[in-house]
Amino acid sequence: MKKKLLSVLLAGVMVLSLAACGSSGGSDDAGSDEGGGSEGGDKLVVWTWDPAFNIPAIEEAGKIYKETVNDKFELEVVETLSDDCETKLQTCAESGDFGTMPDIVLMQDNSYQKFVSFYPEAFTDLTDSGIDFSQFAEGKLSYSTVDGKNYGVPFDNGAVVSCYRTDILDQAGYTIDDITDIDWDKFIEIGKVVKEKTGKFMLSGQANSQDIIMMMLQSAGASLFNEDGTPNLVGNDPLNECIDIYQRMVEADIFYEVNEWDEYVSSITNEQCCGTINGNWITATIMGMEDTSGNWAITNMPKLVKSSGATNYSNNGGSSWYVTSNCKNTDLAFDFLNKTFAGSVDLYANILPTTGAIGTWGPAADSDAYQEPQEFWSNEPIFAKIVEFAEKTPTNNTSAYYYDVREVISTAIQDIMTGGNADDILKQAQADAEFYYE
Repeated sequence: MKKKLLSVLLAGVMVLSLAACGSSGGSDDAGSDEGGGSEGGDKLVVWTWDPAFNIPAIEEAGKIYKETVNDKFELEVVETLSDDCETKLQTCAESGDFGTMPDIVLMQDNSYQKFVSFYPEAFTDLTDSGIDFSQFAEGKLSYSTVDGKNYGVPFDNGAVVSCYRTDILDQAGYTIDDITDIDWDKFIEIGKVVKEKTGKFMLSGQANSQDIIMMMLQSAGASLFNEDGTPNLVGNDPLNECIDIYQRMVEADIFYEVNEWDEYVSSITNEQCCGTINGNWITATIMGMEDTSGNWAITNMPKLVKSSGATNYSNNGGSSWYVTSNCKNTDLAFDFLNKTFAGSVDLYANILPTTGAIGTWGPAADSDAYQEPQEFWSNEPIFAKIVEFAEKTPTNNTSAYYYDVREVISTAIQDIMTGGNADDILKQAQADAEFYYE
């Protein structure tokens, strides 16, 4: 029953996962119908997307591995859209034939849990691969860890950042320090002053896609799910606190609700808001506002007030590299990943200026590239700071139905915002979420 449901549910995953990570686009030419992995030897075939982000990163990894480890090494990169990767994996799994899968595939973090739950036979266990997983941020690593086993090598960093216009804060009498290491009560207090004195909202977000709630929850190590992955919407105190904070922000007119992703981006670029809170990939969008260079700064997000385990750190988005069960030379794949994404400071330093790809591999933050002050961001070394944020992010429970239940709670929150009874709405949301587990 669950595997049959997956074919229906994947459509939602594919659409939602694109918005969850700023770099999940790519060419319409997937180019992935030419066969699967290599036949062994010194060659690996990789599927990934985005010629401005993921593809240059994996190609640089191949170059470094060839120059420093194995001069016979060959890397074939097949540009394959994120949703195509997932669709083709599902097709292989349903047929029971993984022969057309590549050696290595990049997958969105929150999508992966669904696939490994239904099709564990599609992936290779990396636990004993020789990779030191302790050097990756724990919060990031949890997405590719199943039943205590490591299946993926984390790549791009989804650590949450709060990005603010320092000139707008200054007009309201604040500095970036005033909005650092604070809780949501203090944030709302500051937001009211900013709105009164500047006319700007503090934040914006899609009402029908509650990323802000998900980020709030993870900041306290909480989530929409129990430890076994089942939905936890009724009697979830951190969730109730998050909904209350969200309501207060909207009612105070400091949070601008929009319906579409493009509207969210426009609310930032059109300077309707003082800032935004999101995965650090949002910085690429902000840096497109070249005339505002020097007037931006990043800091951590506000923390919950009542919930135990509250921190100022969270995650939203990101992806990891996986070795498929079709790989004929797992030793080569393991070594390649171990010497590059899990072992090369030079790799992360080289791809940072050209792609903006920030990893969660701790040693990367020690490179000069990560320590370099960024003129756009008030001459602060934001890349090192983002890695630090990732290392402080709590882990939380996730589920194969992450995106499905997120959609359920987003709808429920909209109903609550229009005056519905919160207890009744959450009970119905719980029932709706449990449908996916039947």
